[in-house]
Amino acid sequence: MPVLSYQLYSSRNFAGLEQTCAMLAQHGYEAVEPFGGLFDDPDTLLRAVEVNGLRAPSAHINLTDLESDPARFVDLAARLGIRTYYVPFVQPDQRPKDAAGWREFGARLSRAGAPLRAAGLGFGWHNHDFEFKAEADGSVPMQAILEGGPDIEWEADIAWIARGGADPFEWLERHAQRITAAHVKDIAPEGEKLDEDGWADPGTGTLDWAALYKALANTRAEIFVMEHDNPSDDARFAKAGVALHARLGA
Repeated sequence: MPVLSYQLYSSRNFAGLEQTCAMLAQHGYEAVEPFGGLFDDPDTLLRAVEVNGLRAPSAHINLTDLESDPARFVDLAARLGIRTYYVPFVQPDQRPKDAAGWREFGARLSRAGAPLRAAGLGFGWHNHDFEFKAEADGSVPMQAILEGGPDIEWEADIAWIARGGADPFEWLERHAQRITAAHVKDIAPEGEKLDEDGWADPGTGTLDWAALYKALANTRAEIFVMEHDNPSDDARFAKAGVALHARLGA
């Protein structure tokens, strides 16, 4: 069964890190996925993870932070047990506008990840929706990124693929060997959960997670990360994620 993890960004508006990790351990999570800001205080992060019997096999980091000090992230990986880093975002004003630009962005990712790969770590990209919206030249950014960086991995965020207007099943099949982790989140029916930005707890929304788990079984994804971008109750969401994974992840 894939490792059951939790993107700590989901709980950024709730109790402190140590309380969040305690809650996750109580619900049965094995792991957490830290994000950039938490690395400003690695001692607190390490304590919260270890005290609660969790681990952090993957993490999100900012591309410019990695480029400016890759040795820092190699060291953090050794301290925290991180095996793979993913860059999760690029600001709108920094996004290319055509296939050539996105391929160069993929090449930039590849160059940035070289010191991590040299240290035996994995490195890749985590998508949102904009990567699946065609540019004026007809190119699809996600495809160009993967072409420009043929050695980068992909943490596939399924719900963002769908929100980008693409077919998750098609992308999972096409790039099965590039996908080493997946974000498990769900989309509420149109007009519902507006106070939670239209997201739903895993297994309660519009995505066919039973079929998606089967599709993900044909990829290299070893970590399934529960995520909700704006839950009104993170404990409720965390519990739903465990239930879905227990039902489908075997």
